[in-house]
Amino acid sequence: MTVLRDARLVLPGGVRRGDLHIRDARIVPEPASPSVAGGSDTAPSEVIDLGGRYVVPGFVDMHVHGGAGASYQAGTAEDARRAAAFHLAAGTTTTIASLVTGDPRELADAVAALADLAADGVLAGVHLEGPYLARERCGAHDPALLRPPDLDEFRRLAELGRGHLRMITVAPELPGALDLVRAAGDAGVIAAVGHTEAPGAIARAAFDAGARVATHLFNAMRPLHHREGGPIAAALTDPRVTVELINDGVHVEPAVARLAFDAAGPGRVALITDAMAAAGMGDGDYRLGVMDVQVRGGRATLAGGSSIAGSTITMADGFRRAVTEVGLPIERAAEAAALTPARALGIDARVGSLEPGKDADLLVLDDDLTVSRVMKGGRWL
Repeated sequence: MTVLRDARLVLPGGVRRGDLHIRDARIVPEPASPSVAGGSDTAPSEVIDLGGRYVVPGFVDMHVHGGAGASYQAGTAEDARRAAAFHLAAGTTTTIASLVTGDPRELADAVAALADLAADGVLAGVHLEGPYLARERCGAHDPALLRPPDLDEFRRLAELGRGHLRMITVAPELPGALDLVRAAGDAGVIAAVGHTEAPGAIARAAFDAGARVATHLFNAMRPLHHREGGPIAAALTDPRVTVELINDGVHVEPAVARLAFDAAGPGRVALITDAMAAAGMGDGDYRLGVMDVQVRGGRATLAGGSSIAGSTITMADGFRRAVTEVGLPIERAAEAAALTPARALGIDARVGSLEPGKDADLLVLDDDLTVSRVMKGGRWL
């Protein structure tokens, strides 16, 4: 058994100073008494005195396209493993690999390849961000590859995913979109509203049909207006909906991020990175799907244009900014970076918080909230 001694444990209800016990890759209750602790089956094999440093649950990123120069869109094990390993080292212990819009063959090949890695435990699933998106809000997606919702194509992709296709983003105003939302629910796939020009009534219809996530709130969607709230107001006021937030200071300014947290209330804002291959690589020229992207000063935009093309941050960056820039208590920032996305994905029984019985996925943070050590499944990286 491993004991993390004298830690500031960041729990859903607040911060508690104490010890954390880990056995067989899981968090276990603290022994009831010294006599029990001295038993041969519970005696610690490793005791680490953290001296009051923070311990937070491993981050859960439900929307990320790549990192370390690699993209999940490539559909190769080498690229996917490199991207996942980069984000794991930075504190993301659970990753959903996101794919941008592609042609039918490209998406099919990528989903099948990533499903293999999900089966191996490298990834926690696959997210299709498209191809059923609004041209007016396509962002960094190739408009020539966008198409109306196709139930046959979706079902083929879900079959290729072998249970690992976890989420699909759709613009609900497109013909057949609500049918696709329902089909996704029937297939055990989360439908998300995003890249949309939908008015509020249509967004609400999508949520009533079963959509449960708003993809990167505020970005690539009809803006909030006091006479037509659109998808933003519909998502923020629906207690069934988890809203994603890219907290990099580029996609959403801190004051607006705080507004989202205040409006949605506890447990409904999920921090995401939306990171592309440039994360961890610095400025340069990259690709996102078939689109050319330039990164300057850490800001990724389509080459020759101004459309933001994902981010270059890690979840650790977004989490830290939530505390230092947005002004959240550390326990609420940890909830947004771990428990809320885990709950949205339906995996919160295993990950997302430092509770007995859950996987020992956790991070040790220095006083400045930088990641000092990462544990995945009870093992230190």
